[in-house]
Amino acid sequence: MHAKRKPNFLKLFVFSGVCGIALYSLMGFTASSTPESSEQKQLQSQIEQRSVIAKALSDKVRNNQLPTKLPMQWEGQDKTLSVNYTIDSNLQAEADRLLKSYKPDYGAIFMIDATTGEVLAMSSFQRDNPEGSNLNLQATFPAASVFKVVTATAAVDKAGVNPEHKIHYNGGAYTLYKKNVLSDRVTRWTNVISLKDAFARSINTAFGRLSIENLHPEDLNEYSNRYMFNQEIPADFPVDMGVAYIPPGKGFEMAEAASGYNKTNRMSPVQGAMIAASVANDGKVVVPYLVNSLQDETGKAVYQGHTMNKGLTMSKESAVKVRELMEQTVIAGTSRRSFRPITKDRKFREIEMGGKTGHLTGDNPKGRVDWFVGYALEENRKIAVAAITVNKKFWTVKSAHLGQSMFRKYFGPVLAAQHQNQKRTVTSLDN
Repeated sequence: MHAKRKPNFLKLFVFSGVCGIALYSLMGFTASSTPESSEQKQLQSQIEQRSVIAKALSDKVRNNQLPTKLPMQWEGQDKTLSVNYTIDSNLQAEADRLLKSYKPDYGAIFMIDATTGEVLAMSSFQRDNPEGSNLNLQATFPAASVFKVVTATAAVDKAGVNPEHKIHYNGGAYTLYKKNVLSDRVTRWTNVISLKDAFARSINTAFGRLSIENLHPEDLNEYSNRYMFNQEIPADFPVDMGVAYIPPGKGFEMAEAASGYNKTNRMSPVQGAMIAASVANDGKVVVPYLVNSLQDETGKAVYQGHTMNKGLTMSKESAVKVRELMEQTVIAGTSRRSFRPITKDRKFREIEMGGKTGHLTGDNPKGRVDWFVGYALEENRKIAVAAITVNKKFWTVKSAHLGQSMFRKYFGPVLAAQHQNQKRTVTSLDN
């Protein structure tokens, strides 16, 4: 009798073992899932701590104040903590100087370390309201042609389009008419342009055609989400959520969104810098942080700021191609004049720079919006900046000029130090 029962017992044991392994896996206890679970817990803890800091800083930062002492609830207790910020005093002074010198009706400059997310400078200016709120945090500005970065990323990363891909389009460069966007008719008057040049020169109809021919609405939705539109940015300071609405059908409205030729899609300078940083950082999304550390009344560090990664916008290989598009913008595109002094400067020949401009009339605040988002990098350093000006009647400075001025301020001392080190090395060898 025992001999007959043994197979049944064995079957039961095997069945139980399989169920146990399945249950073990479902509960997340497999060896492969442990590191991921640990990372998720760490990320969640980081988000929660940033949320607490952002809540405590909210009113101050929105009023352009960075208090050194901050009353807040920390780990369930009321405390007044000392705050150390990531701000670079020299870069902050330069951003302030630029806006005060050129006096746009509205202006903002936001710069981050593209690798770590540390906020290096955050300056806001309103000519008629010196006590006005921090414009860097507002997502009321139309994204305009900066949204072409999203479209280009989707085309390169999802559709496999290369920078030299040829686009045929009819009509003018900077208008957008339904009859031209929806027409695939090729005549002797049809224009032909590469994706690289269409991006650099910000050709609306070409980008409309690119979206119709190579992309679907869900592609633009996916990549706008990757760039953190339509979701909260978990920074340690308050920042409004950027909005991107992509119509469900493939047609003229989709082309408008893809080319940035609408007022529906909006973003903040903070998000603008994040977009440029992701391109510079091989597609990695870093969330900015402003607080380097918090200390209690005894001087003990109770919090240390850390880099927070939020996924990828694209592959590393695609990022190289998108950087090619953005580099063309500063060399031969819409920001070439603003960047000519720095691109022609031999000291900066080893610094890779790229960007995207955008122009559109906005409603909040009212006026002509002028964007520049861009990056500058060398082997060991990567920075990203967003500069925006809004003018009611007359412009006083191009945002691209503000961007290149910040790049010069950051890399100028770095290059000077490198040059001095090289001279010392040569002198040492000669001796």
